[in-house]
Amino acid sequence: MVAGAQTGTTEGWSSRTAFVLAAVGAAVGLGNLWRFPTLAGESGGGAFVAVYVGCVILIGLPLVLSEILIGRAGRSDAVDSVRNVAKASGISEKWQIFGWFEIIAAFFILTFYSVVAGWVIYYIGVMLGDFFSALGAGEPLRGALAGETSEQITGRMGALFENVPMLVAMHTLFMLITIGIVAQGVTDGIEKAAMFLMPAFFVLLVLITIYGAFTGDFGRAVEFLFTPDFSKLTPPVINEALGQALFSMSLGSAALMTYGAYVSRDTKLGPTAGMIGFADTGVAIIAGLMIFPIVFAAGLDPAGGPTLVFQSLPIAFQNMPAGSLIGLLFFVLVFFAALTSSISLLEGPTAWAKEAFGWSRSKTAWIVGLCIYVVGIACALSLSIWSDVRLLPFWDIFADQNIFDTIDGFTGKILLPTSAFLTAIFVGWRADRKLVDAETGLQGGTLAAFRFLVAWVCPIAVGLILLFGIFPELLTAISG
Repeated sequence: MVAGAQTGTTEGWSSRTAFVLAAVGAAVGLGNLWRFPTLAGESGGGAFVAVYVGCVILIGLPLVLSEILIGRAGRSDAVDSVRNVAKASGISEKWQIFGWFEIIAAFFILTFYSVVAGWVIYYIGVMLGDFFSALGAGEPLRGALAGETSEQITGRMGALFENVPMLVAMHTLFMLITIGIVAQGVTDGIEKAAMFLMPAFFVLLVLITIYGAFTGDFGRAVEFLFTPDFSKLTPPVINEALGQALFSMSLGSAALMTYGAYVSRDTKLGPTAGMIGFADTGVAIIAGLMIFPIVFAAGLDPAGGPTLVFQSLPIAFQNMPAGSLIGLLFFVLVFFAALTSSISLLEGPTAWAKEAFGWSRSKTAWIVGLCIYVVGIACALSLSIWSDVRLLPFWDIFADQNIFDTIDGFTGKILLPTSAFLTAIFVGWRADRKLVDAETGLQGGTLAAFRFLVAWVCPIAVGLILLFGIFPELLTAISG
């Protein structure tokens, strides 16, 4: 802890394992299971994967370590941790602004993230009903959604969007679960959830991947993901890979900074950050090996976009042995990933409000969670009856987007890269060098590499993401 820092938190992880599982849970979410396969499919596979892995190593890992060390050194919520480190470094406490950006980003990301997680709960219900139907018919190993046409299966998504009470109910259920866990505290809530959910997640991930390897077109999936076609390596693909590395590791959303505040002094942050990055990237790649064999075996388009998980895969499960069971387990897997990430998203704003207002943890979690929930309802309604509502009609890049897409786009294109950019500048250039070096626990060449990456590579790369997000026409011009 920095000299003179305010001891804003008395909570902490019971072990390094608990922290790693919670941090991996924060990083592993819908970005790995939904967004990564979607982007890989749309961007040609191997070339995108190669750039993505490089971005994780050169940009993601230094930023993960930077956020965790700010949290542990500052020993408080994201805002006060940055303020404490700035004060100890003898620089302006106004640097806390990027802590604010991270808190705001976490708040708004969870508003639409919970809606998407609600879709997952809905599909768990669909698959659970189908599995029990198969059991009742004495056909437990039949394909999923027997008797339904492809049009009926793909039409479920649109029907869900039109069913406003169901859409809101699923969002409500997911938020209640998330708030209930965070309200229990770090050890009794977040840690216990991570210690159960993450092992269960990894078991399901491996089992379904093995299933896909034996029943799907595994060879084609391997070729697709690991044979780079560099002719497809366009500026937009590179930019997407950069953005995915940022998004999937929960950077810029207060999660890692807040979790870092609960880390004990005897935990070595360098190797721990490496474990988090390795696990997150491994899950993304395994997710591709889980999904694409099933997609290719069913003759579906790997570039199916956001509909890949919610429309294409249910069709694939229909034509595969034990599809009713595997389909159910798959959506349970996605739910576990979504929940561990939503917990981390809620914890950041909760930790800040708890310190700012002096409320109890339970009261804070419920107040903050309910505020997020209300905004989330607007996101849900924007998929149907509020589809014509525009939040930022005066801003060209958001002028034609509904509430859901505007919040998604604003957080992803503006808040997250801005926070990550300022984090890199703060740690690489402004924070006390001895303080930073001591917190990393790195030495020699490894420390020098971290210093170079966080001071030079990260600001340039993240600055480009921010620039192209605000001015997409520049990326189009470069590509043309």
